[in-house]
Amino acid sequence: MKLETPNLDNPFYQPAGNEVDVFEQAWKNRLPLLIKGPTGCGKTRFVAHMAARLGLPLYTVACHDDLTAADLVGRHLIGDGKTVWCDGPLTRSVREGGICYLDEVVEARKDTTVVLHPLADDRRILPIDRTGELLQAPPSFMLVVSYNPGYQNLLKGMKPSTRQRFVSLRFDFPAPAQEEAILIGETACAPDLARRLVGIAGALRALKDRDLEEAASTRLLIYAALLIKEGMDPVAACRSAIVESLTDDVETVEALMEVVAATFGR
Repeated sequence: MKLETPNLDNPFYQPAGNEVDVFEQAWKNRLPLLIKGPTGCGKTRFVAHMAARLGLPLYTVACHDDLTAADLVGRHLIGDGKTVWCDGPLTRSVREGGICYLDEVVEARKDTTVVLHPLADDRRILPIDRTGELLQAPPSFMLVVSYNPGYQNLLKGMKPSTRQRFVSLRFDFPAPAQEEAILIGETACAPDLARRLVGIAGALRALKDRDLEEAASTRLLIYAALLIKEGMDPVAACRSAIVESLTDDVETVEALMEVVAATFGR
């Protein structure tokens, strides 16, 4: 489980639409928010940016199959011969009036996410059975969850009774000009390099659902730009940072590398 403590430095974020306004309005009106979009399109960065923008502590939980309600709410621990209650990230965020962000929430078991229901409606309460507490979320508290719709199936999907408690935002990869601005803002790379990398991403994303399970993310482009800035050969950098991260199939790797080589004039 990954936890992030407050960070007042505002992480770089390039808005793609009205998502900043939607987030702020949801927070002001004490509404939970659901963000859906492909891997690496900026969901987590956006939440970190908004937490810093609003000056709120952020607790991020990377959801997985073994995540339990106790992992979120807390548990009793034994130390120095006595039993001590330890808050989980959800409880801490409620007590502090911060943001609790559950990343890839559909990966968590459905019996775990039920604990969110009292916080995701007009009650805004968190019952803690083990301690007998009933926490009332302060006005500044916000619950945010995200998932990748491409991973959804009959076994891993958000229950309608859960998803209809949230205001929703749909994320996608940015338009080329916006993605170039993101690369320049994140890495301070040359505009020409940003343009070439975004062009590669566009070509590889066209293969999504045919030869690749996942599209080339903006995150991978940033990795490639950073390697190239440090002096690595552009083709080698793209292979390591982009292509090899997309597939294990040798023939597919070679096919994708043709796109990279053509872009860099090889």
